[in-house]
Amino acid sequence: MSTGLILVTGGTGTLGRHVVARLRDAGRDTRVLSRHGHPSEDGLEYVVGDLLKDEGVEAALDGATTVVHCAGGRKGDDEATRNLVRAALGAKIRHLVYISVVGADRVPMASGIDRTMFGYFGTKHATEQVVSESGLPWTTLRATQFHDLMLLVAQQTMKLPVLPIPQGMRFQPIDAGEVAGRLAELALGKPAGLVPDVGGPRIYSLPDVFLAYMRATDTERFMVPVHIPGEAARAIRAGANLAPDRAVGRLTWEEFLAERIRLAGHRVREDLAA
Repeated sequence: MSTGLILVTGGTGTLGRHVVARLRDAGRDTRVLSRHGHPSEDGLEYVVGDLLKDEGVEAALDGATTVVHCAGGRKGDDEATRNLVRAALGAKIRHLVYISVVGADRVPMASGIDRTMFGYFGTKHATEQVVSESGLPWTTLRATQFHDLMLLVAQQTMKLPVLPIPQGMRFQPIDAGEVAGRLAELALGKPAGLVPDVGGPRIYSLPDVFLAYMRATDTERFMVPVHIPGEAARAIRAGANLAPDRAVGRLTWEEFLAERIRLAGHRVREDLAA
């Protein structure tokens, strides 16, 4: 088991905040690299920095032994990770843990509308290579799409009067907290290279994703199938983003929606009572 301070990049995001909580539950001193300042507390420190701009990275790594790299976006992930790796080599980091996406190595680099929708996979694959070729001891975990991402897609799409639904696409949403638990477990262990994928408990067609959302929110929309051209879209239709043999997640999409709606209702009641 590793010892010492653990740095979590992106530690205030959807996944990172869960990772931080799991590491603290394990009794580990944890530091978060964030673009925005937060007050530190016992056993948890925040350092302001920006990986893409290469600002504050060395200070964030000072005294750390392990890095859990959760920071990321649609652009610049590979360059941001190069900056992290360069500083981590100087800091003699003993273990770099990276979160990637199922299908990173199977969805070809996209262009045009294909790139807008699926370029994320190619970016993740390029970043995986930065990690594996870094010279640092490393572990990479690939996960299927988070429930939170599917929820955001559903909420944004439901603003339209008619929903355009890309044909033939399926998803296997997983709970971010469950992925965080696995990442924390890996961070507390030895470097293991590319480890087995983690996927949600069920595979859904895209219409089923939206139908579950509509049932949960008591809304209705008409769905119209549309064809997305390109090699990346073809790979997604073939299931490149799925991990049916690694359906280790427990929380279903329907259960996630029910919990989110319950929490949202609770917050509304609190606001009314205030």
